[in-house]
Amino acid sequence: MDITCIADVKALLGEGPHWDAERQQLTFVDIKGRRAFRWRGKDEAQTLSGGISWSPSHSELTEVSTPYRIGSLIPRASGGYIAGTEHGIAHVDFDLERFELLFDPEEDRESNRFNDAKVDRSGRLFAGTMDDEEREATGAFYRIDKKLACTRVDDGFRVTNGPAFSPDGKTMYANDSGRRITYRYDLAPDGTPLNKLELARYEDGEGYPDGMTVDAEGCLWIAFWDGWCLRRLSPRGERLAELRVPVQRPTSCAFGGPSLDRLFITSARIGLDENDLVSQPLAGGLFMTVAGVTGIAEQPFAG
Repeated sequence: MDITCIADVKALLGEGPHWDAERQQLTFVDIKGRRAFRWRGKDEAQTLSGGISWSPSHSELTEVSTPYRIGSLIPRASGGYIAGTEHGIAHVDFDLERFELLFDPEEDRESNRFNDAKVDRSGRLFAGTMDDEEREATGAFYRIDKKLACTRVDDGFRVTNGPAFSPDGKTMYANDSGRRITYRYDLAPDGTPLNKLELARYEDGEGYPDGMTVDAEGCLWIAFWDGWCLRRLSPRGERLAELRVPVQRPTSCAFGGPSLDRLFITSARIGLDENDLVSQPLAGGLFMTVAGVTGIAEQPFAG
């Protein structure tokens, strides 16, 4: 697969790609660099196969500085975005560059911050936290409902990542990057994760499972920090494919584009030394490829 860097933003910790199908744009963040981005393809050129070709010269990138570290940025049905931050959950108006903290369910866990987050098929937000020093297993997952009611639904993670949801919304997946484990849950109609099972475990040298998404066939695409790759897993945890990327630290992925056939990949450059950056100058960039399968249109947060 051809992989193209479409935004060489040199993010310290790029994360949280989310395709907004209504606005036909991708949002993502640089957590450690305190930046948020909005990327739009434009002046699309038709290829011989009839598909859409995007390149850095045929796109528009908007960047704003954030007053605190943001781990996820997801559109709200009521307007603006909901974000997980180092100080709790916030509302963001991207155009006005306005940031409003709403609540913090972890005031008692001072070393924690919010990391990754996703919306399930019913519009509920599932957001994970982690120890910012990555030492203690104080991370948890929270479910945030339409009226901003917040419920802790699992606990004891070293580094939460994901989650992701099956096409029918009945299964939830989550990563504990620190333990190198992908978990599977049954998701009850009220949004309660049940019957937690270990779906896959990864060995030394395989990298750490980071952000992920699900394709229309119900398979997982997981970015592997220090793994130089994304891996595609079946709903049973079988490894189906491996996509090599030109950077050591891919962090997350999301399907998007007019036909949801483009796979967007964020990455990080934090912790890489000068020699590493010479060999991978695009580390921290936003990449895009055609994965051969399509994704699922993600819901905005219902609140």
